[in-house]
Amino acid sequence: MIKKIVLIALFLVFSVVSFSQIPTGYYTNAEGKTGAGLKTALYDIIKGHTSISYSELWTAFKTTDKTSSGTVWDVYSNCTFTFGANQCGNYSGECDCYNREHSFPKSWFGGEVAPMYTDLFHLYPTDGYVNNMRGNLPFGEVTTATYTSGNGSKVGTCSYTGYTGVVFEPVDEYKGDFARSYFYMVTRYENVIATWPGCDMIDGTQFPAFTTWARNMLLKWSTNDPVSQKEIDRNNAVYDI
Repeated sequence: MIKKIVLIALFLVFSVVSFSQIPTGYYTNAEGKTGAGLKTALYDIIKGHTSISYSELWTAFKTTDKTSSGTVWDVYSNCTFTFGANQCGNYSGECDCYNREHSFPKSWFGGEVAPMYTDLFHLYPTDGYVNNMRGNLPFGEVTTATYTSGNGSKVGTCSYTGYTGVVFEPVDEYKGDFARSYFYMVTRYENVIATWPGCDMIDGTQFPAFTTWARNMLLKWSTNDPVSQKEIDRNNAVYDI
């Protein structure tokens, strides 16, 4: 049952990614497959995407992460940032500037390694100070926080069953977004995941890729925070790029 749910979540990720631009026959080779076979079929469909440079992310964010009022859509804080003008830079506190957050930390896949390093599906513009507080911590759930950002994101000891390390908990509004970003990452890069330094969330296998506690938590997040119009629009913008 867990495997079936994981793959349903994965399929939803890619259905959203190409919601309005899906080419005819795009998913033909994935039809009728389940489990690891479906995950690999999805990998074969999406591998070899156009890779942009790290500096080009600033421009890409203007399309992928813009609010209706034209400001930066920051998922880690309630700050108001203007594209370009508020790029980090130096910062001493929250709301000083925004930077390029690897929601799936770069240290987990070996640092500045292409194309993971600039893959927009897991990169978000976020408050620089909050991003620094998150560092390369796993995502998790926190009962007693040692730090809380302006929008309610937390750092603290994990209270989710199966893990007791220090984690970063995003707010409920974006938990599903991040869960689906993570399902994407272990699918798009299933051919190299065994070579990654890794972290406490992934187990180094192609399937199911995640440790049990992480998989269960991400599935819960994906269920409790269904796909929003914001996520559809963002994924379509990334797909266009």
